[in-house]
Amino acid sequence: MAARAPFVIAGHEVKAGTRQTVEIPVAKLYTHTPLHIPVEVVHGRRSGPVLMVCGAIHGDEINGVEIVRRVLTNSALRHLRGTLVAVPIVNIFGFVQRTRYLPDRRDLNRCFPGSETGSLGGRIAYLLRTQIMENVSHIIDLHTGAIHRFNLPQIRAELKNPETIRMAEAFGAPIIINASLREGSLRAYADSQDIPVVTFEGGEALRFDDVVISSGVKGVIRVMRELEMIPAKKGPKAPRKRSETAANSQWVRTDTDGIMRPVASLGQKVRKGQRLAMVADPFGESETAVTSPCSGIVICVNNLPLVNEGEAIYHIARFDELSEAEKAMDYFRSSYEGDVGDDVVPVHPWDDRQK
Repeated sequence: MAARAPFVIAGHEVKAGTRQTVEIPVAKLYTHTPLHIPVEVVHGRRSGPVLMVCGAIHGDEINGVEIVRRVLTNSALRHLRGTLVAVPIVNIFGFVQRTRYLPDRRDLNRCFPGSETGSLGGRIAYLLRTQIMENVSHIIDLHTGAIHRFNLPQIRAELKNPETIRMAEAFGAPIIINASLREGSLRAYADSQDIPVVTFEGGEALRFDDVVISSGVKGVIRVMRELEMIPAKKGPKAPRKRSETAANSQWVRTDTDGIMRPVASLGQKVRKGQRLAMVADPFGESETAVTSPCSGIVICVNNLPLVNEGEAIYHIARFDELSEAEKAMDYFRSSYEGDVGDDVVPVHPWDDRQK
């Protein structure tokens, strides 16, 4: 049998059965110090899918960086079919500065497909597209909530491509959001090229969270097993259906300014009209309840108590069958020590708030 051809990326060749770190030049700082996007390529001896797993397209969303690191240490990669292209830090500028954005305040995830002669964001998007994305067959894009907002582990995808649905369900996050595409995003560009892509959301910007990271690692490995890139796990199989798909989702905003005291917690089932939080002035002279406009599961909570009128404080996923969503949440809570790797994951603080 002839040896598999090398994988070519950004002018570098990675031989079959090897792994290599490729540094893709991006730009220079004011000091003339060069910046590179680091890419780890694991090129299996046998042919198969080419999966890109990327994190920190928003520079302050650091959970994805750790997820990629842990995936790369998984022993199953010794038996890899296909190719894993791991990009832990896409927005290297934002990561260094601990900010979501690029130096010109642009959101890199609104700059695709980019331009070789456009803005900094456009140029980086163009570089990522031409040097990396054009070589891949599947993508997992890793995100967190924004600063002060904690996202329940969830998958967001446009569920029209059967291969995308397959990836979303295999990942095993408790909630799948059938999310429309946003113009200029990596996900929208990948979809336009018929590349199946799912976005994993979990945790909060600038904070590591062990449960979110562990569930992200497990999800990536599950997708790789589903794509037959790595061997199936030995032993009894976990229930096939770990996730429930939300019909849609809705942000809840406060109508008053003040200090917020949350009542509902992350992952909790809520009914229409149920109290989510109280917003009061500093003297306690006025107090207003914020109630849920729909029934569903809380998938994001604003952790900053100081709120302004119109500010989004809760995100609710709506389900046709709320009881099934509850089962998915229960399964997620019961499987932290789960079915991948050797990580021991502590009981999460927001579990206690469900009691």
